[in-house]
Amino acid sequence: MGHIRVLGACVLTLRGHRHRYLRTAAAIASGVLAFPCASLAADLPLKARTAKTLYDWTGFYVGGHFGYGDASFGPGTNPLPLQGVILPPSATGLSGGYQLGYNRQLANRVVLGIEADSTFSGARDIVAHERSPAPFNTTIDYVGTVRGRIGYAFDRLMPFVTGGFAWGHTHINVNDADGVTELFPVGKYQTGWTAGLGLEFAVSGNWTAKAEYDYVALSRRTYDLSGFGLANVDVEPRVHLFKLGLNYQFGDTPWMAPINGRTKLPESSDWNVHAQTTLLPQGYGPIHSPYASPQSLPGSGQFQATWTTTAFLGARLWDGGEFYFNPELAQGFGLNGTLGLAGFSNGEAQKAGAPFPKIRAQRYYFKQTFGLGGEQEEVPDAPNQLAGKRDIDRVTLIVGRFAVGDFFDGNSYAKDPRADFMNWAMWSSGAYDFPADLPGYTRGAVVELNRKDWAVRGGLFQVPDAPNSDTLVYKTGGAVVEFEERHSIFEQPGKLRVGTFYNSGNTANYREVVAIAAANPALDINDITVANQRDRSKYGFYVNLEQQIVKDVGLFARGSWNDGQNQILSFTDIDRSVSGGLSIKGSFWGRPDDTIGIGGAVNGLSAAHRDFLAAGGTGLLIGDGQLNYSPERILEAYYAWKLNSWTTMTFDYQFITNPAYNADRGPVSIFSGRLHAEF
Repeated sequence: MGHIRVLGACVLTLRGHRHRYLRTAAAIASGVLAFPCASLAADLPLKARTAKTLYDWTGFYVGGHFGYGDASFGPGTNPLPLQGVILPPSATGLSGGYQLGYNRQLANRVVLGIEADSTFSGARDIVAHERSPAPFNTTIDYVGTVRGRIGYAFDRLMPFVTGGFAWGHTHINVNDADGVTELFPVGKYQTGWTAGLGLEFAVSGNWTAKAEYDYVALSRRTYDLSGFGLANVDVEPRVHLFKLGLNYQFGDTPWMAPINGRTKLPESSDWNVHAQTTLLPQGYGPIHSPYASPQSLPGSGQFQATWTTTAFLGARLWDGGEFYFNPELAQGFGLNGTLGLAGFSNGEAQKAGAPFPKIRAQRYYFKQTFGLGGEQEEVPDAPNQLAGKRDIDRVTLIVGRFAVGDFFDGNSYAKDPRADFMNWAMWSSGAYDFPADLPGYTRGAVVELNRKDWAVRGGLFQVPDAPNSDTLVYKTGGAVVEFEERHSIFEQPGKLRVGTFYNSGNTANYREVVAIAAANPALDINDITVANQRDRSKYGFYVNLEQQIVKDVGLFARGSWNDGQNQILSFTDIDRSVSGGLSIKGSFWGRPDDTIGIGGAVNGLSAAHRDFLAAGGTGLLIGDGQLNYSPERILEAYYAWKLNSWTTMTFDYQFITNPAYNADRGPVSIFSGRLHAEF
């Protein structure tokens, strides 16, 4: 959708009523609609009123929505609790999706329209589920509708009613004896109807914001669970959806930019909207596999794909104060469910994969910048970055939910698996066990002091309550401090980053677990591991270099280490790692927006960690049941082909020897494609 600038209300300039406009933009970005036109009407000059033209709702539009809801499925259906974050868990939890439609405004200001949308449910709330275990649980994966809309245009404000056809997909997960561990899903499609009402408001530029409530009733379907020793279950969904959304209005010329750059309303740089979508398929053929466990790459080969779609919403609250919100839909799985490699091959693969898209509020954070005076620099418009100027000498505070990698361990050539290298050991310092839930995010605070030639930043974060957990807790935490130095070598720019980290979390000690297992051969080593978990620490460091060699050719290198005595908590099974490579732009062959990347990584384990895996232990991503140890070696090469100004297709090859540090397995050749679009 590109760089979108909006103005908070009516036709006055932002300078004249700055604070009111900023409150409006902030409310929209955080999901609360505000309509300031009426309060400003008395302030409008007479000339502006007489020259005013009424807003026209006619045209095509596309957009997204985010919200919260609840549902019932009928007696005895045991709804699965889904995440509500700050709201209670419910049968839908946080929900979100996208919509497209067309409006026609009549001469009498009645607006007739048609809209199609899809709304996806949230992720499972593990804590709430564990409080109420059941033999099976019912959930709804998504709801789709095609609806008519009838509204009345009060200039830029349009209340409306809506109704039409609906369908959805439900499934039942039969659980293990613990009533929580999902064993087998059974799913069905169901049809029905929907009705609702809402308000839509033309914000600025070509953007409108809406608040909407929809009721969805789907037909009854019977699930036969006799094969699991359970009675039949009737599932009859009744769904309540509360939505806050944004629509981009194209007018009567669909899917085209405004003619001559003109938009329906004035624009502003005090808020922005960006979006991305990335489809990443991967596959490999048969490999040498004399033995395996569920956490080993299957010897027969496999093909999997992931797909993410993210909205980046930002608002300037006041001078130096900004708020960012990034709802994200994620669908699909990494190879073997993101198991079998320490340097995993797909940076888009989350440990919380799903067959249908799941919505999460991945980022929501406040950023305050305190300028220290002196020279300023231009800040371009970008995802999670508002255009403007800022002091080069500054202090920045960030508080909220984000990925640790958003602010630490950056690198211009190897950082973004949506744009450059895909392997986990290439775009990150592999031995940095950064705090994160299953999708890779945490909550915490970051402080940065920036100078022209250097910066120092530090952060405190929540950690999960156990290895590979989706539940972040305050009882323990993680910390990192990073120093960044900027330099030039033969007039070529470069950066060196050095970081040190410390985590405290609920983990087991490898040596203690191996000793107990050796003394008690009848016990399962992984049961011993769980029993041995208590508050323990992990510490380490990383070094990260980026250096331009000549124009359009850059080099990167990383090295990282952790103490390797206790379990990995969040990231992946690496205790030592070195990586490096080159990034070459296509200007040398007449394709300046294309990129070639080639690099390699070598990952290793501490002696204690090796002994644990050799004894049959399993880590976060790996564990073959035994181990003929050898360092995991990775070669990755890619070509990113720029199709147009907003779409890139990438072809990627990875050759991995000793996958999961096991010389008895592999090697494996992984072929990947990547289609990435930014708006």
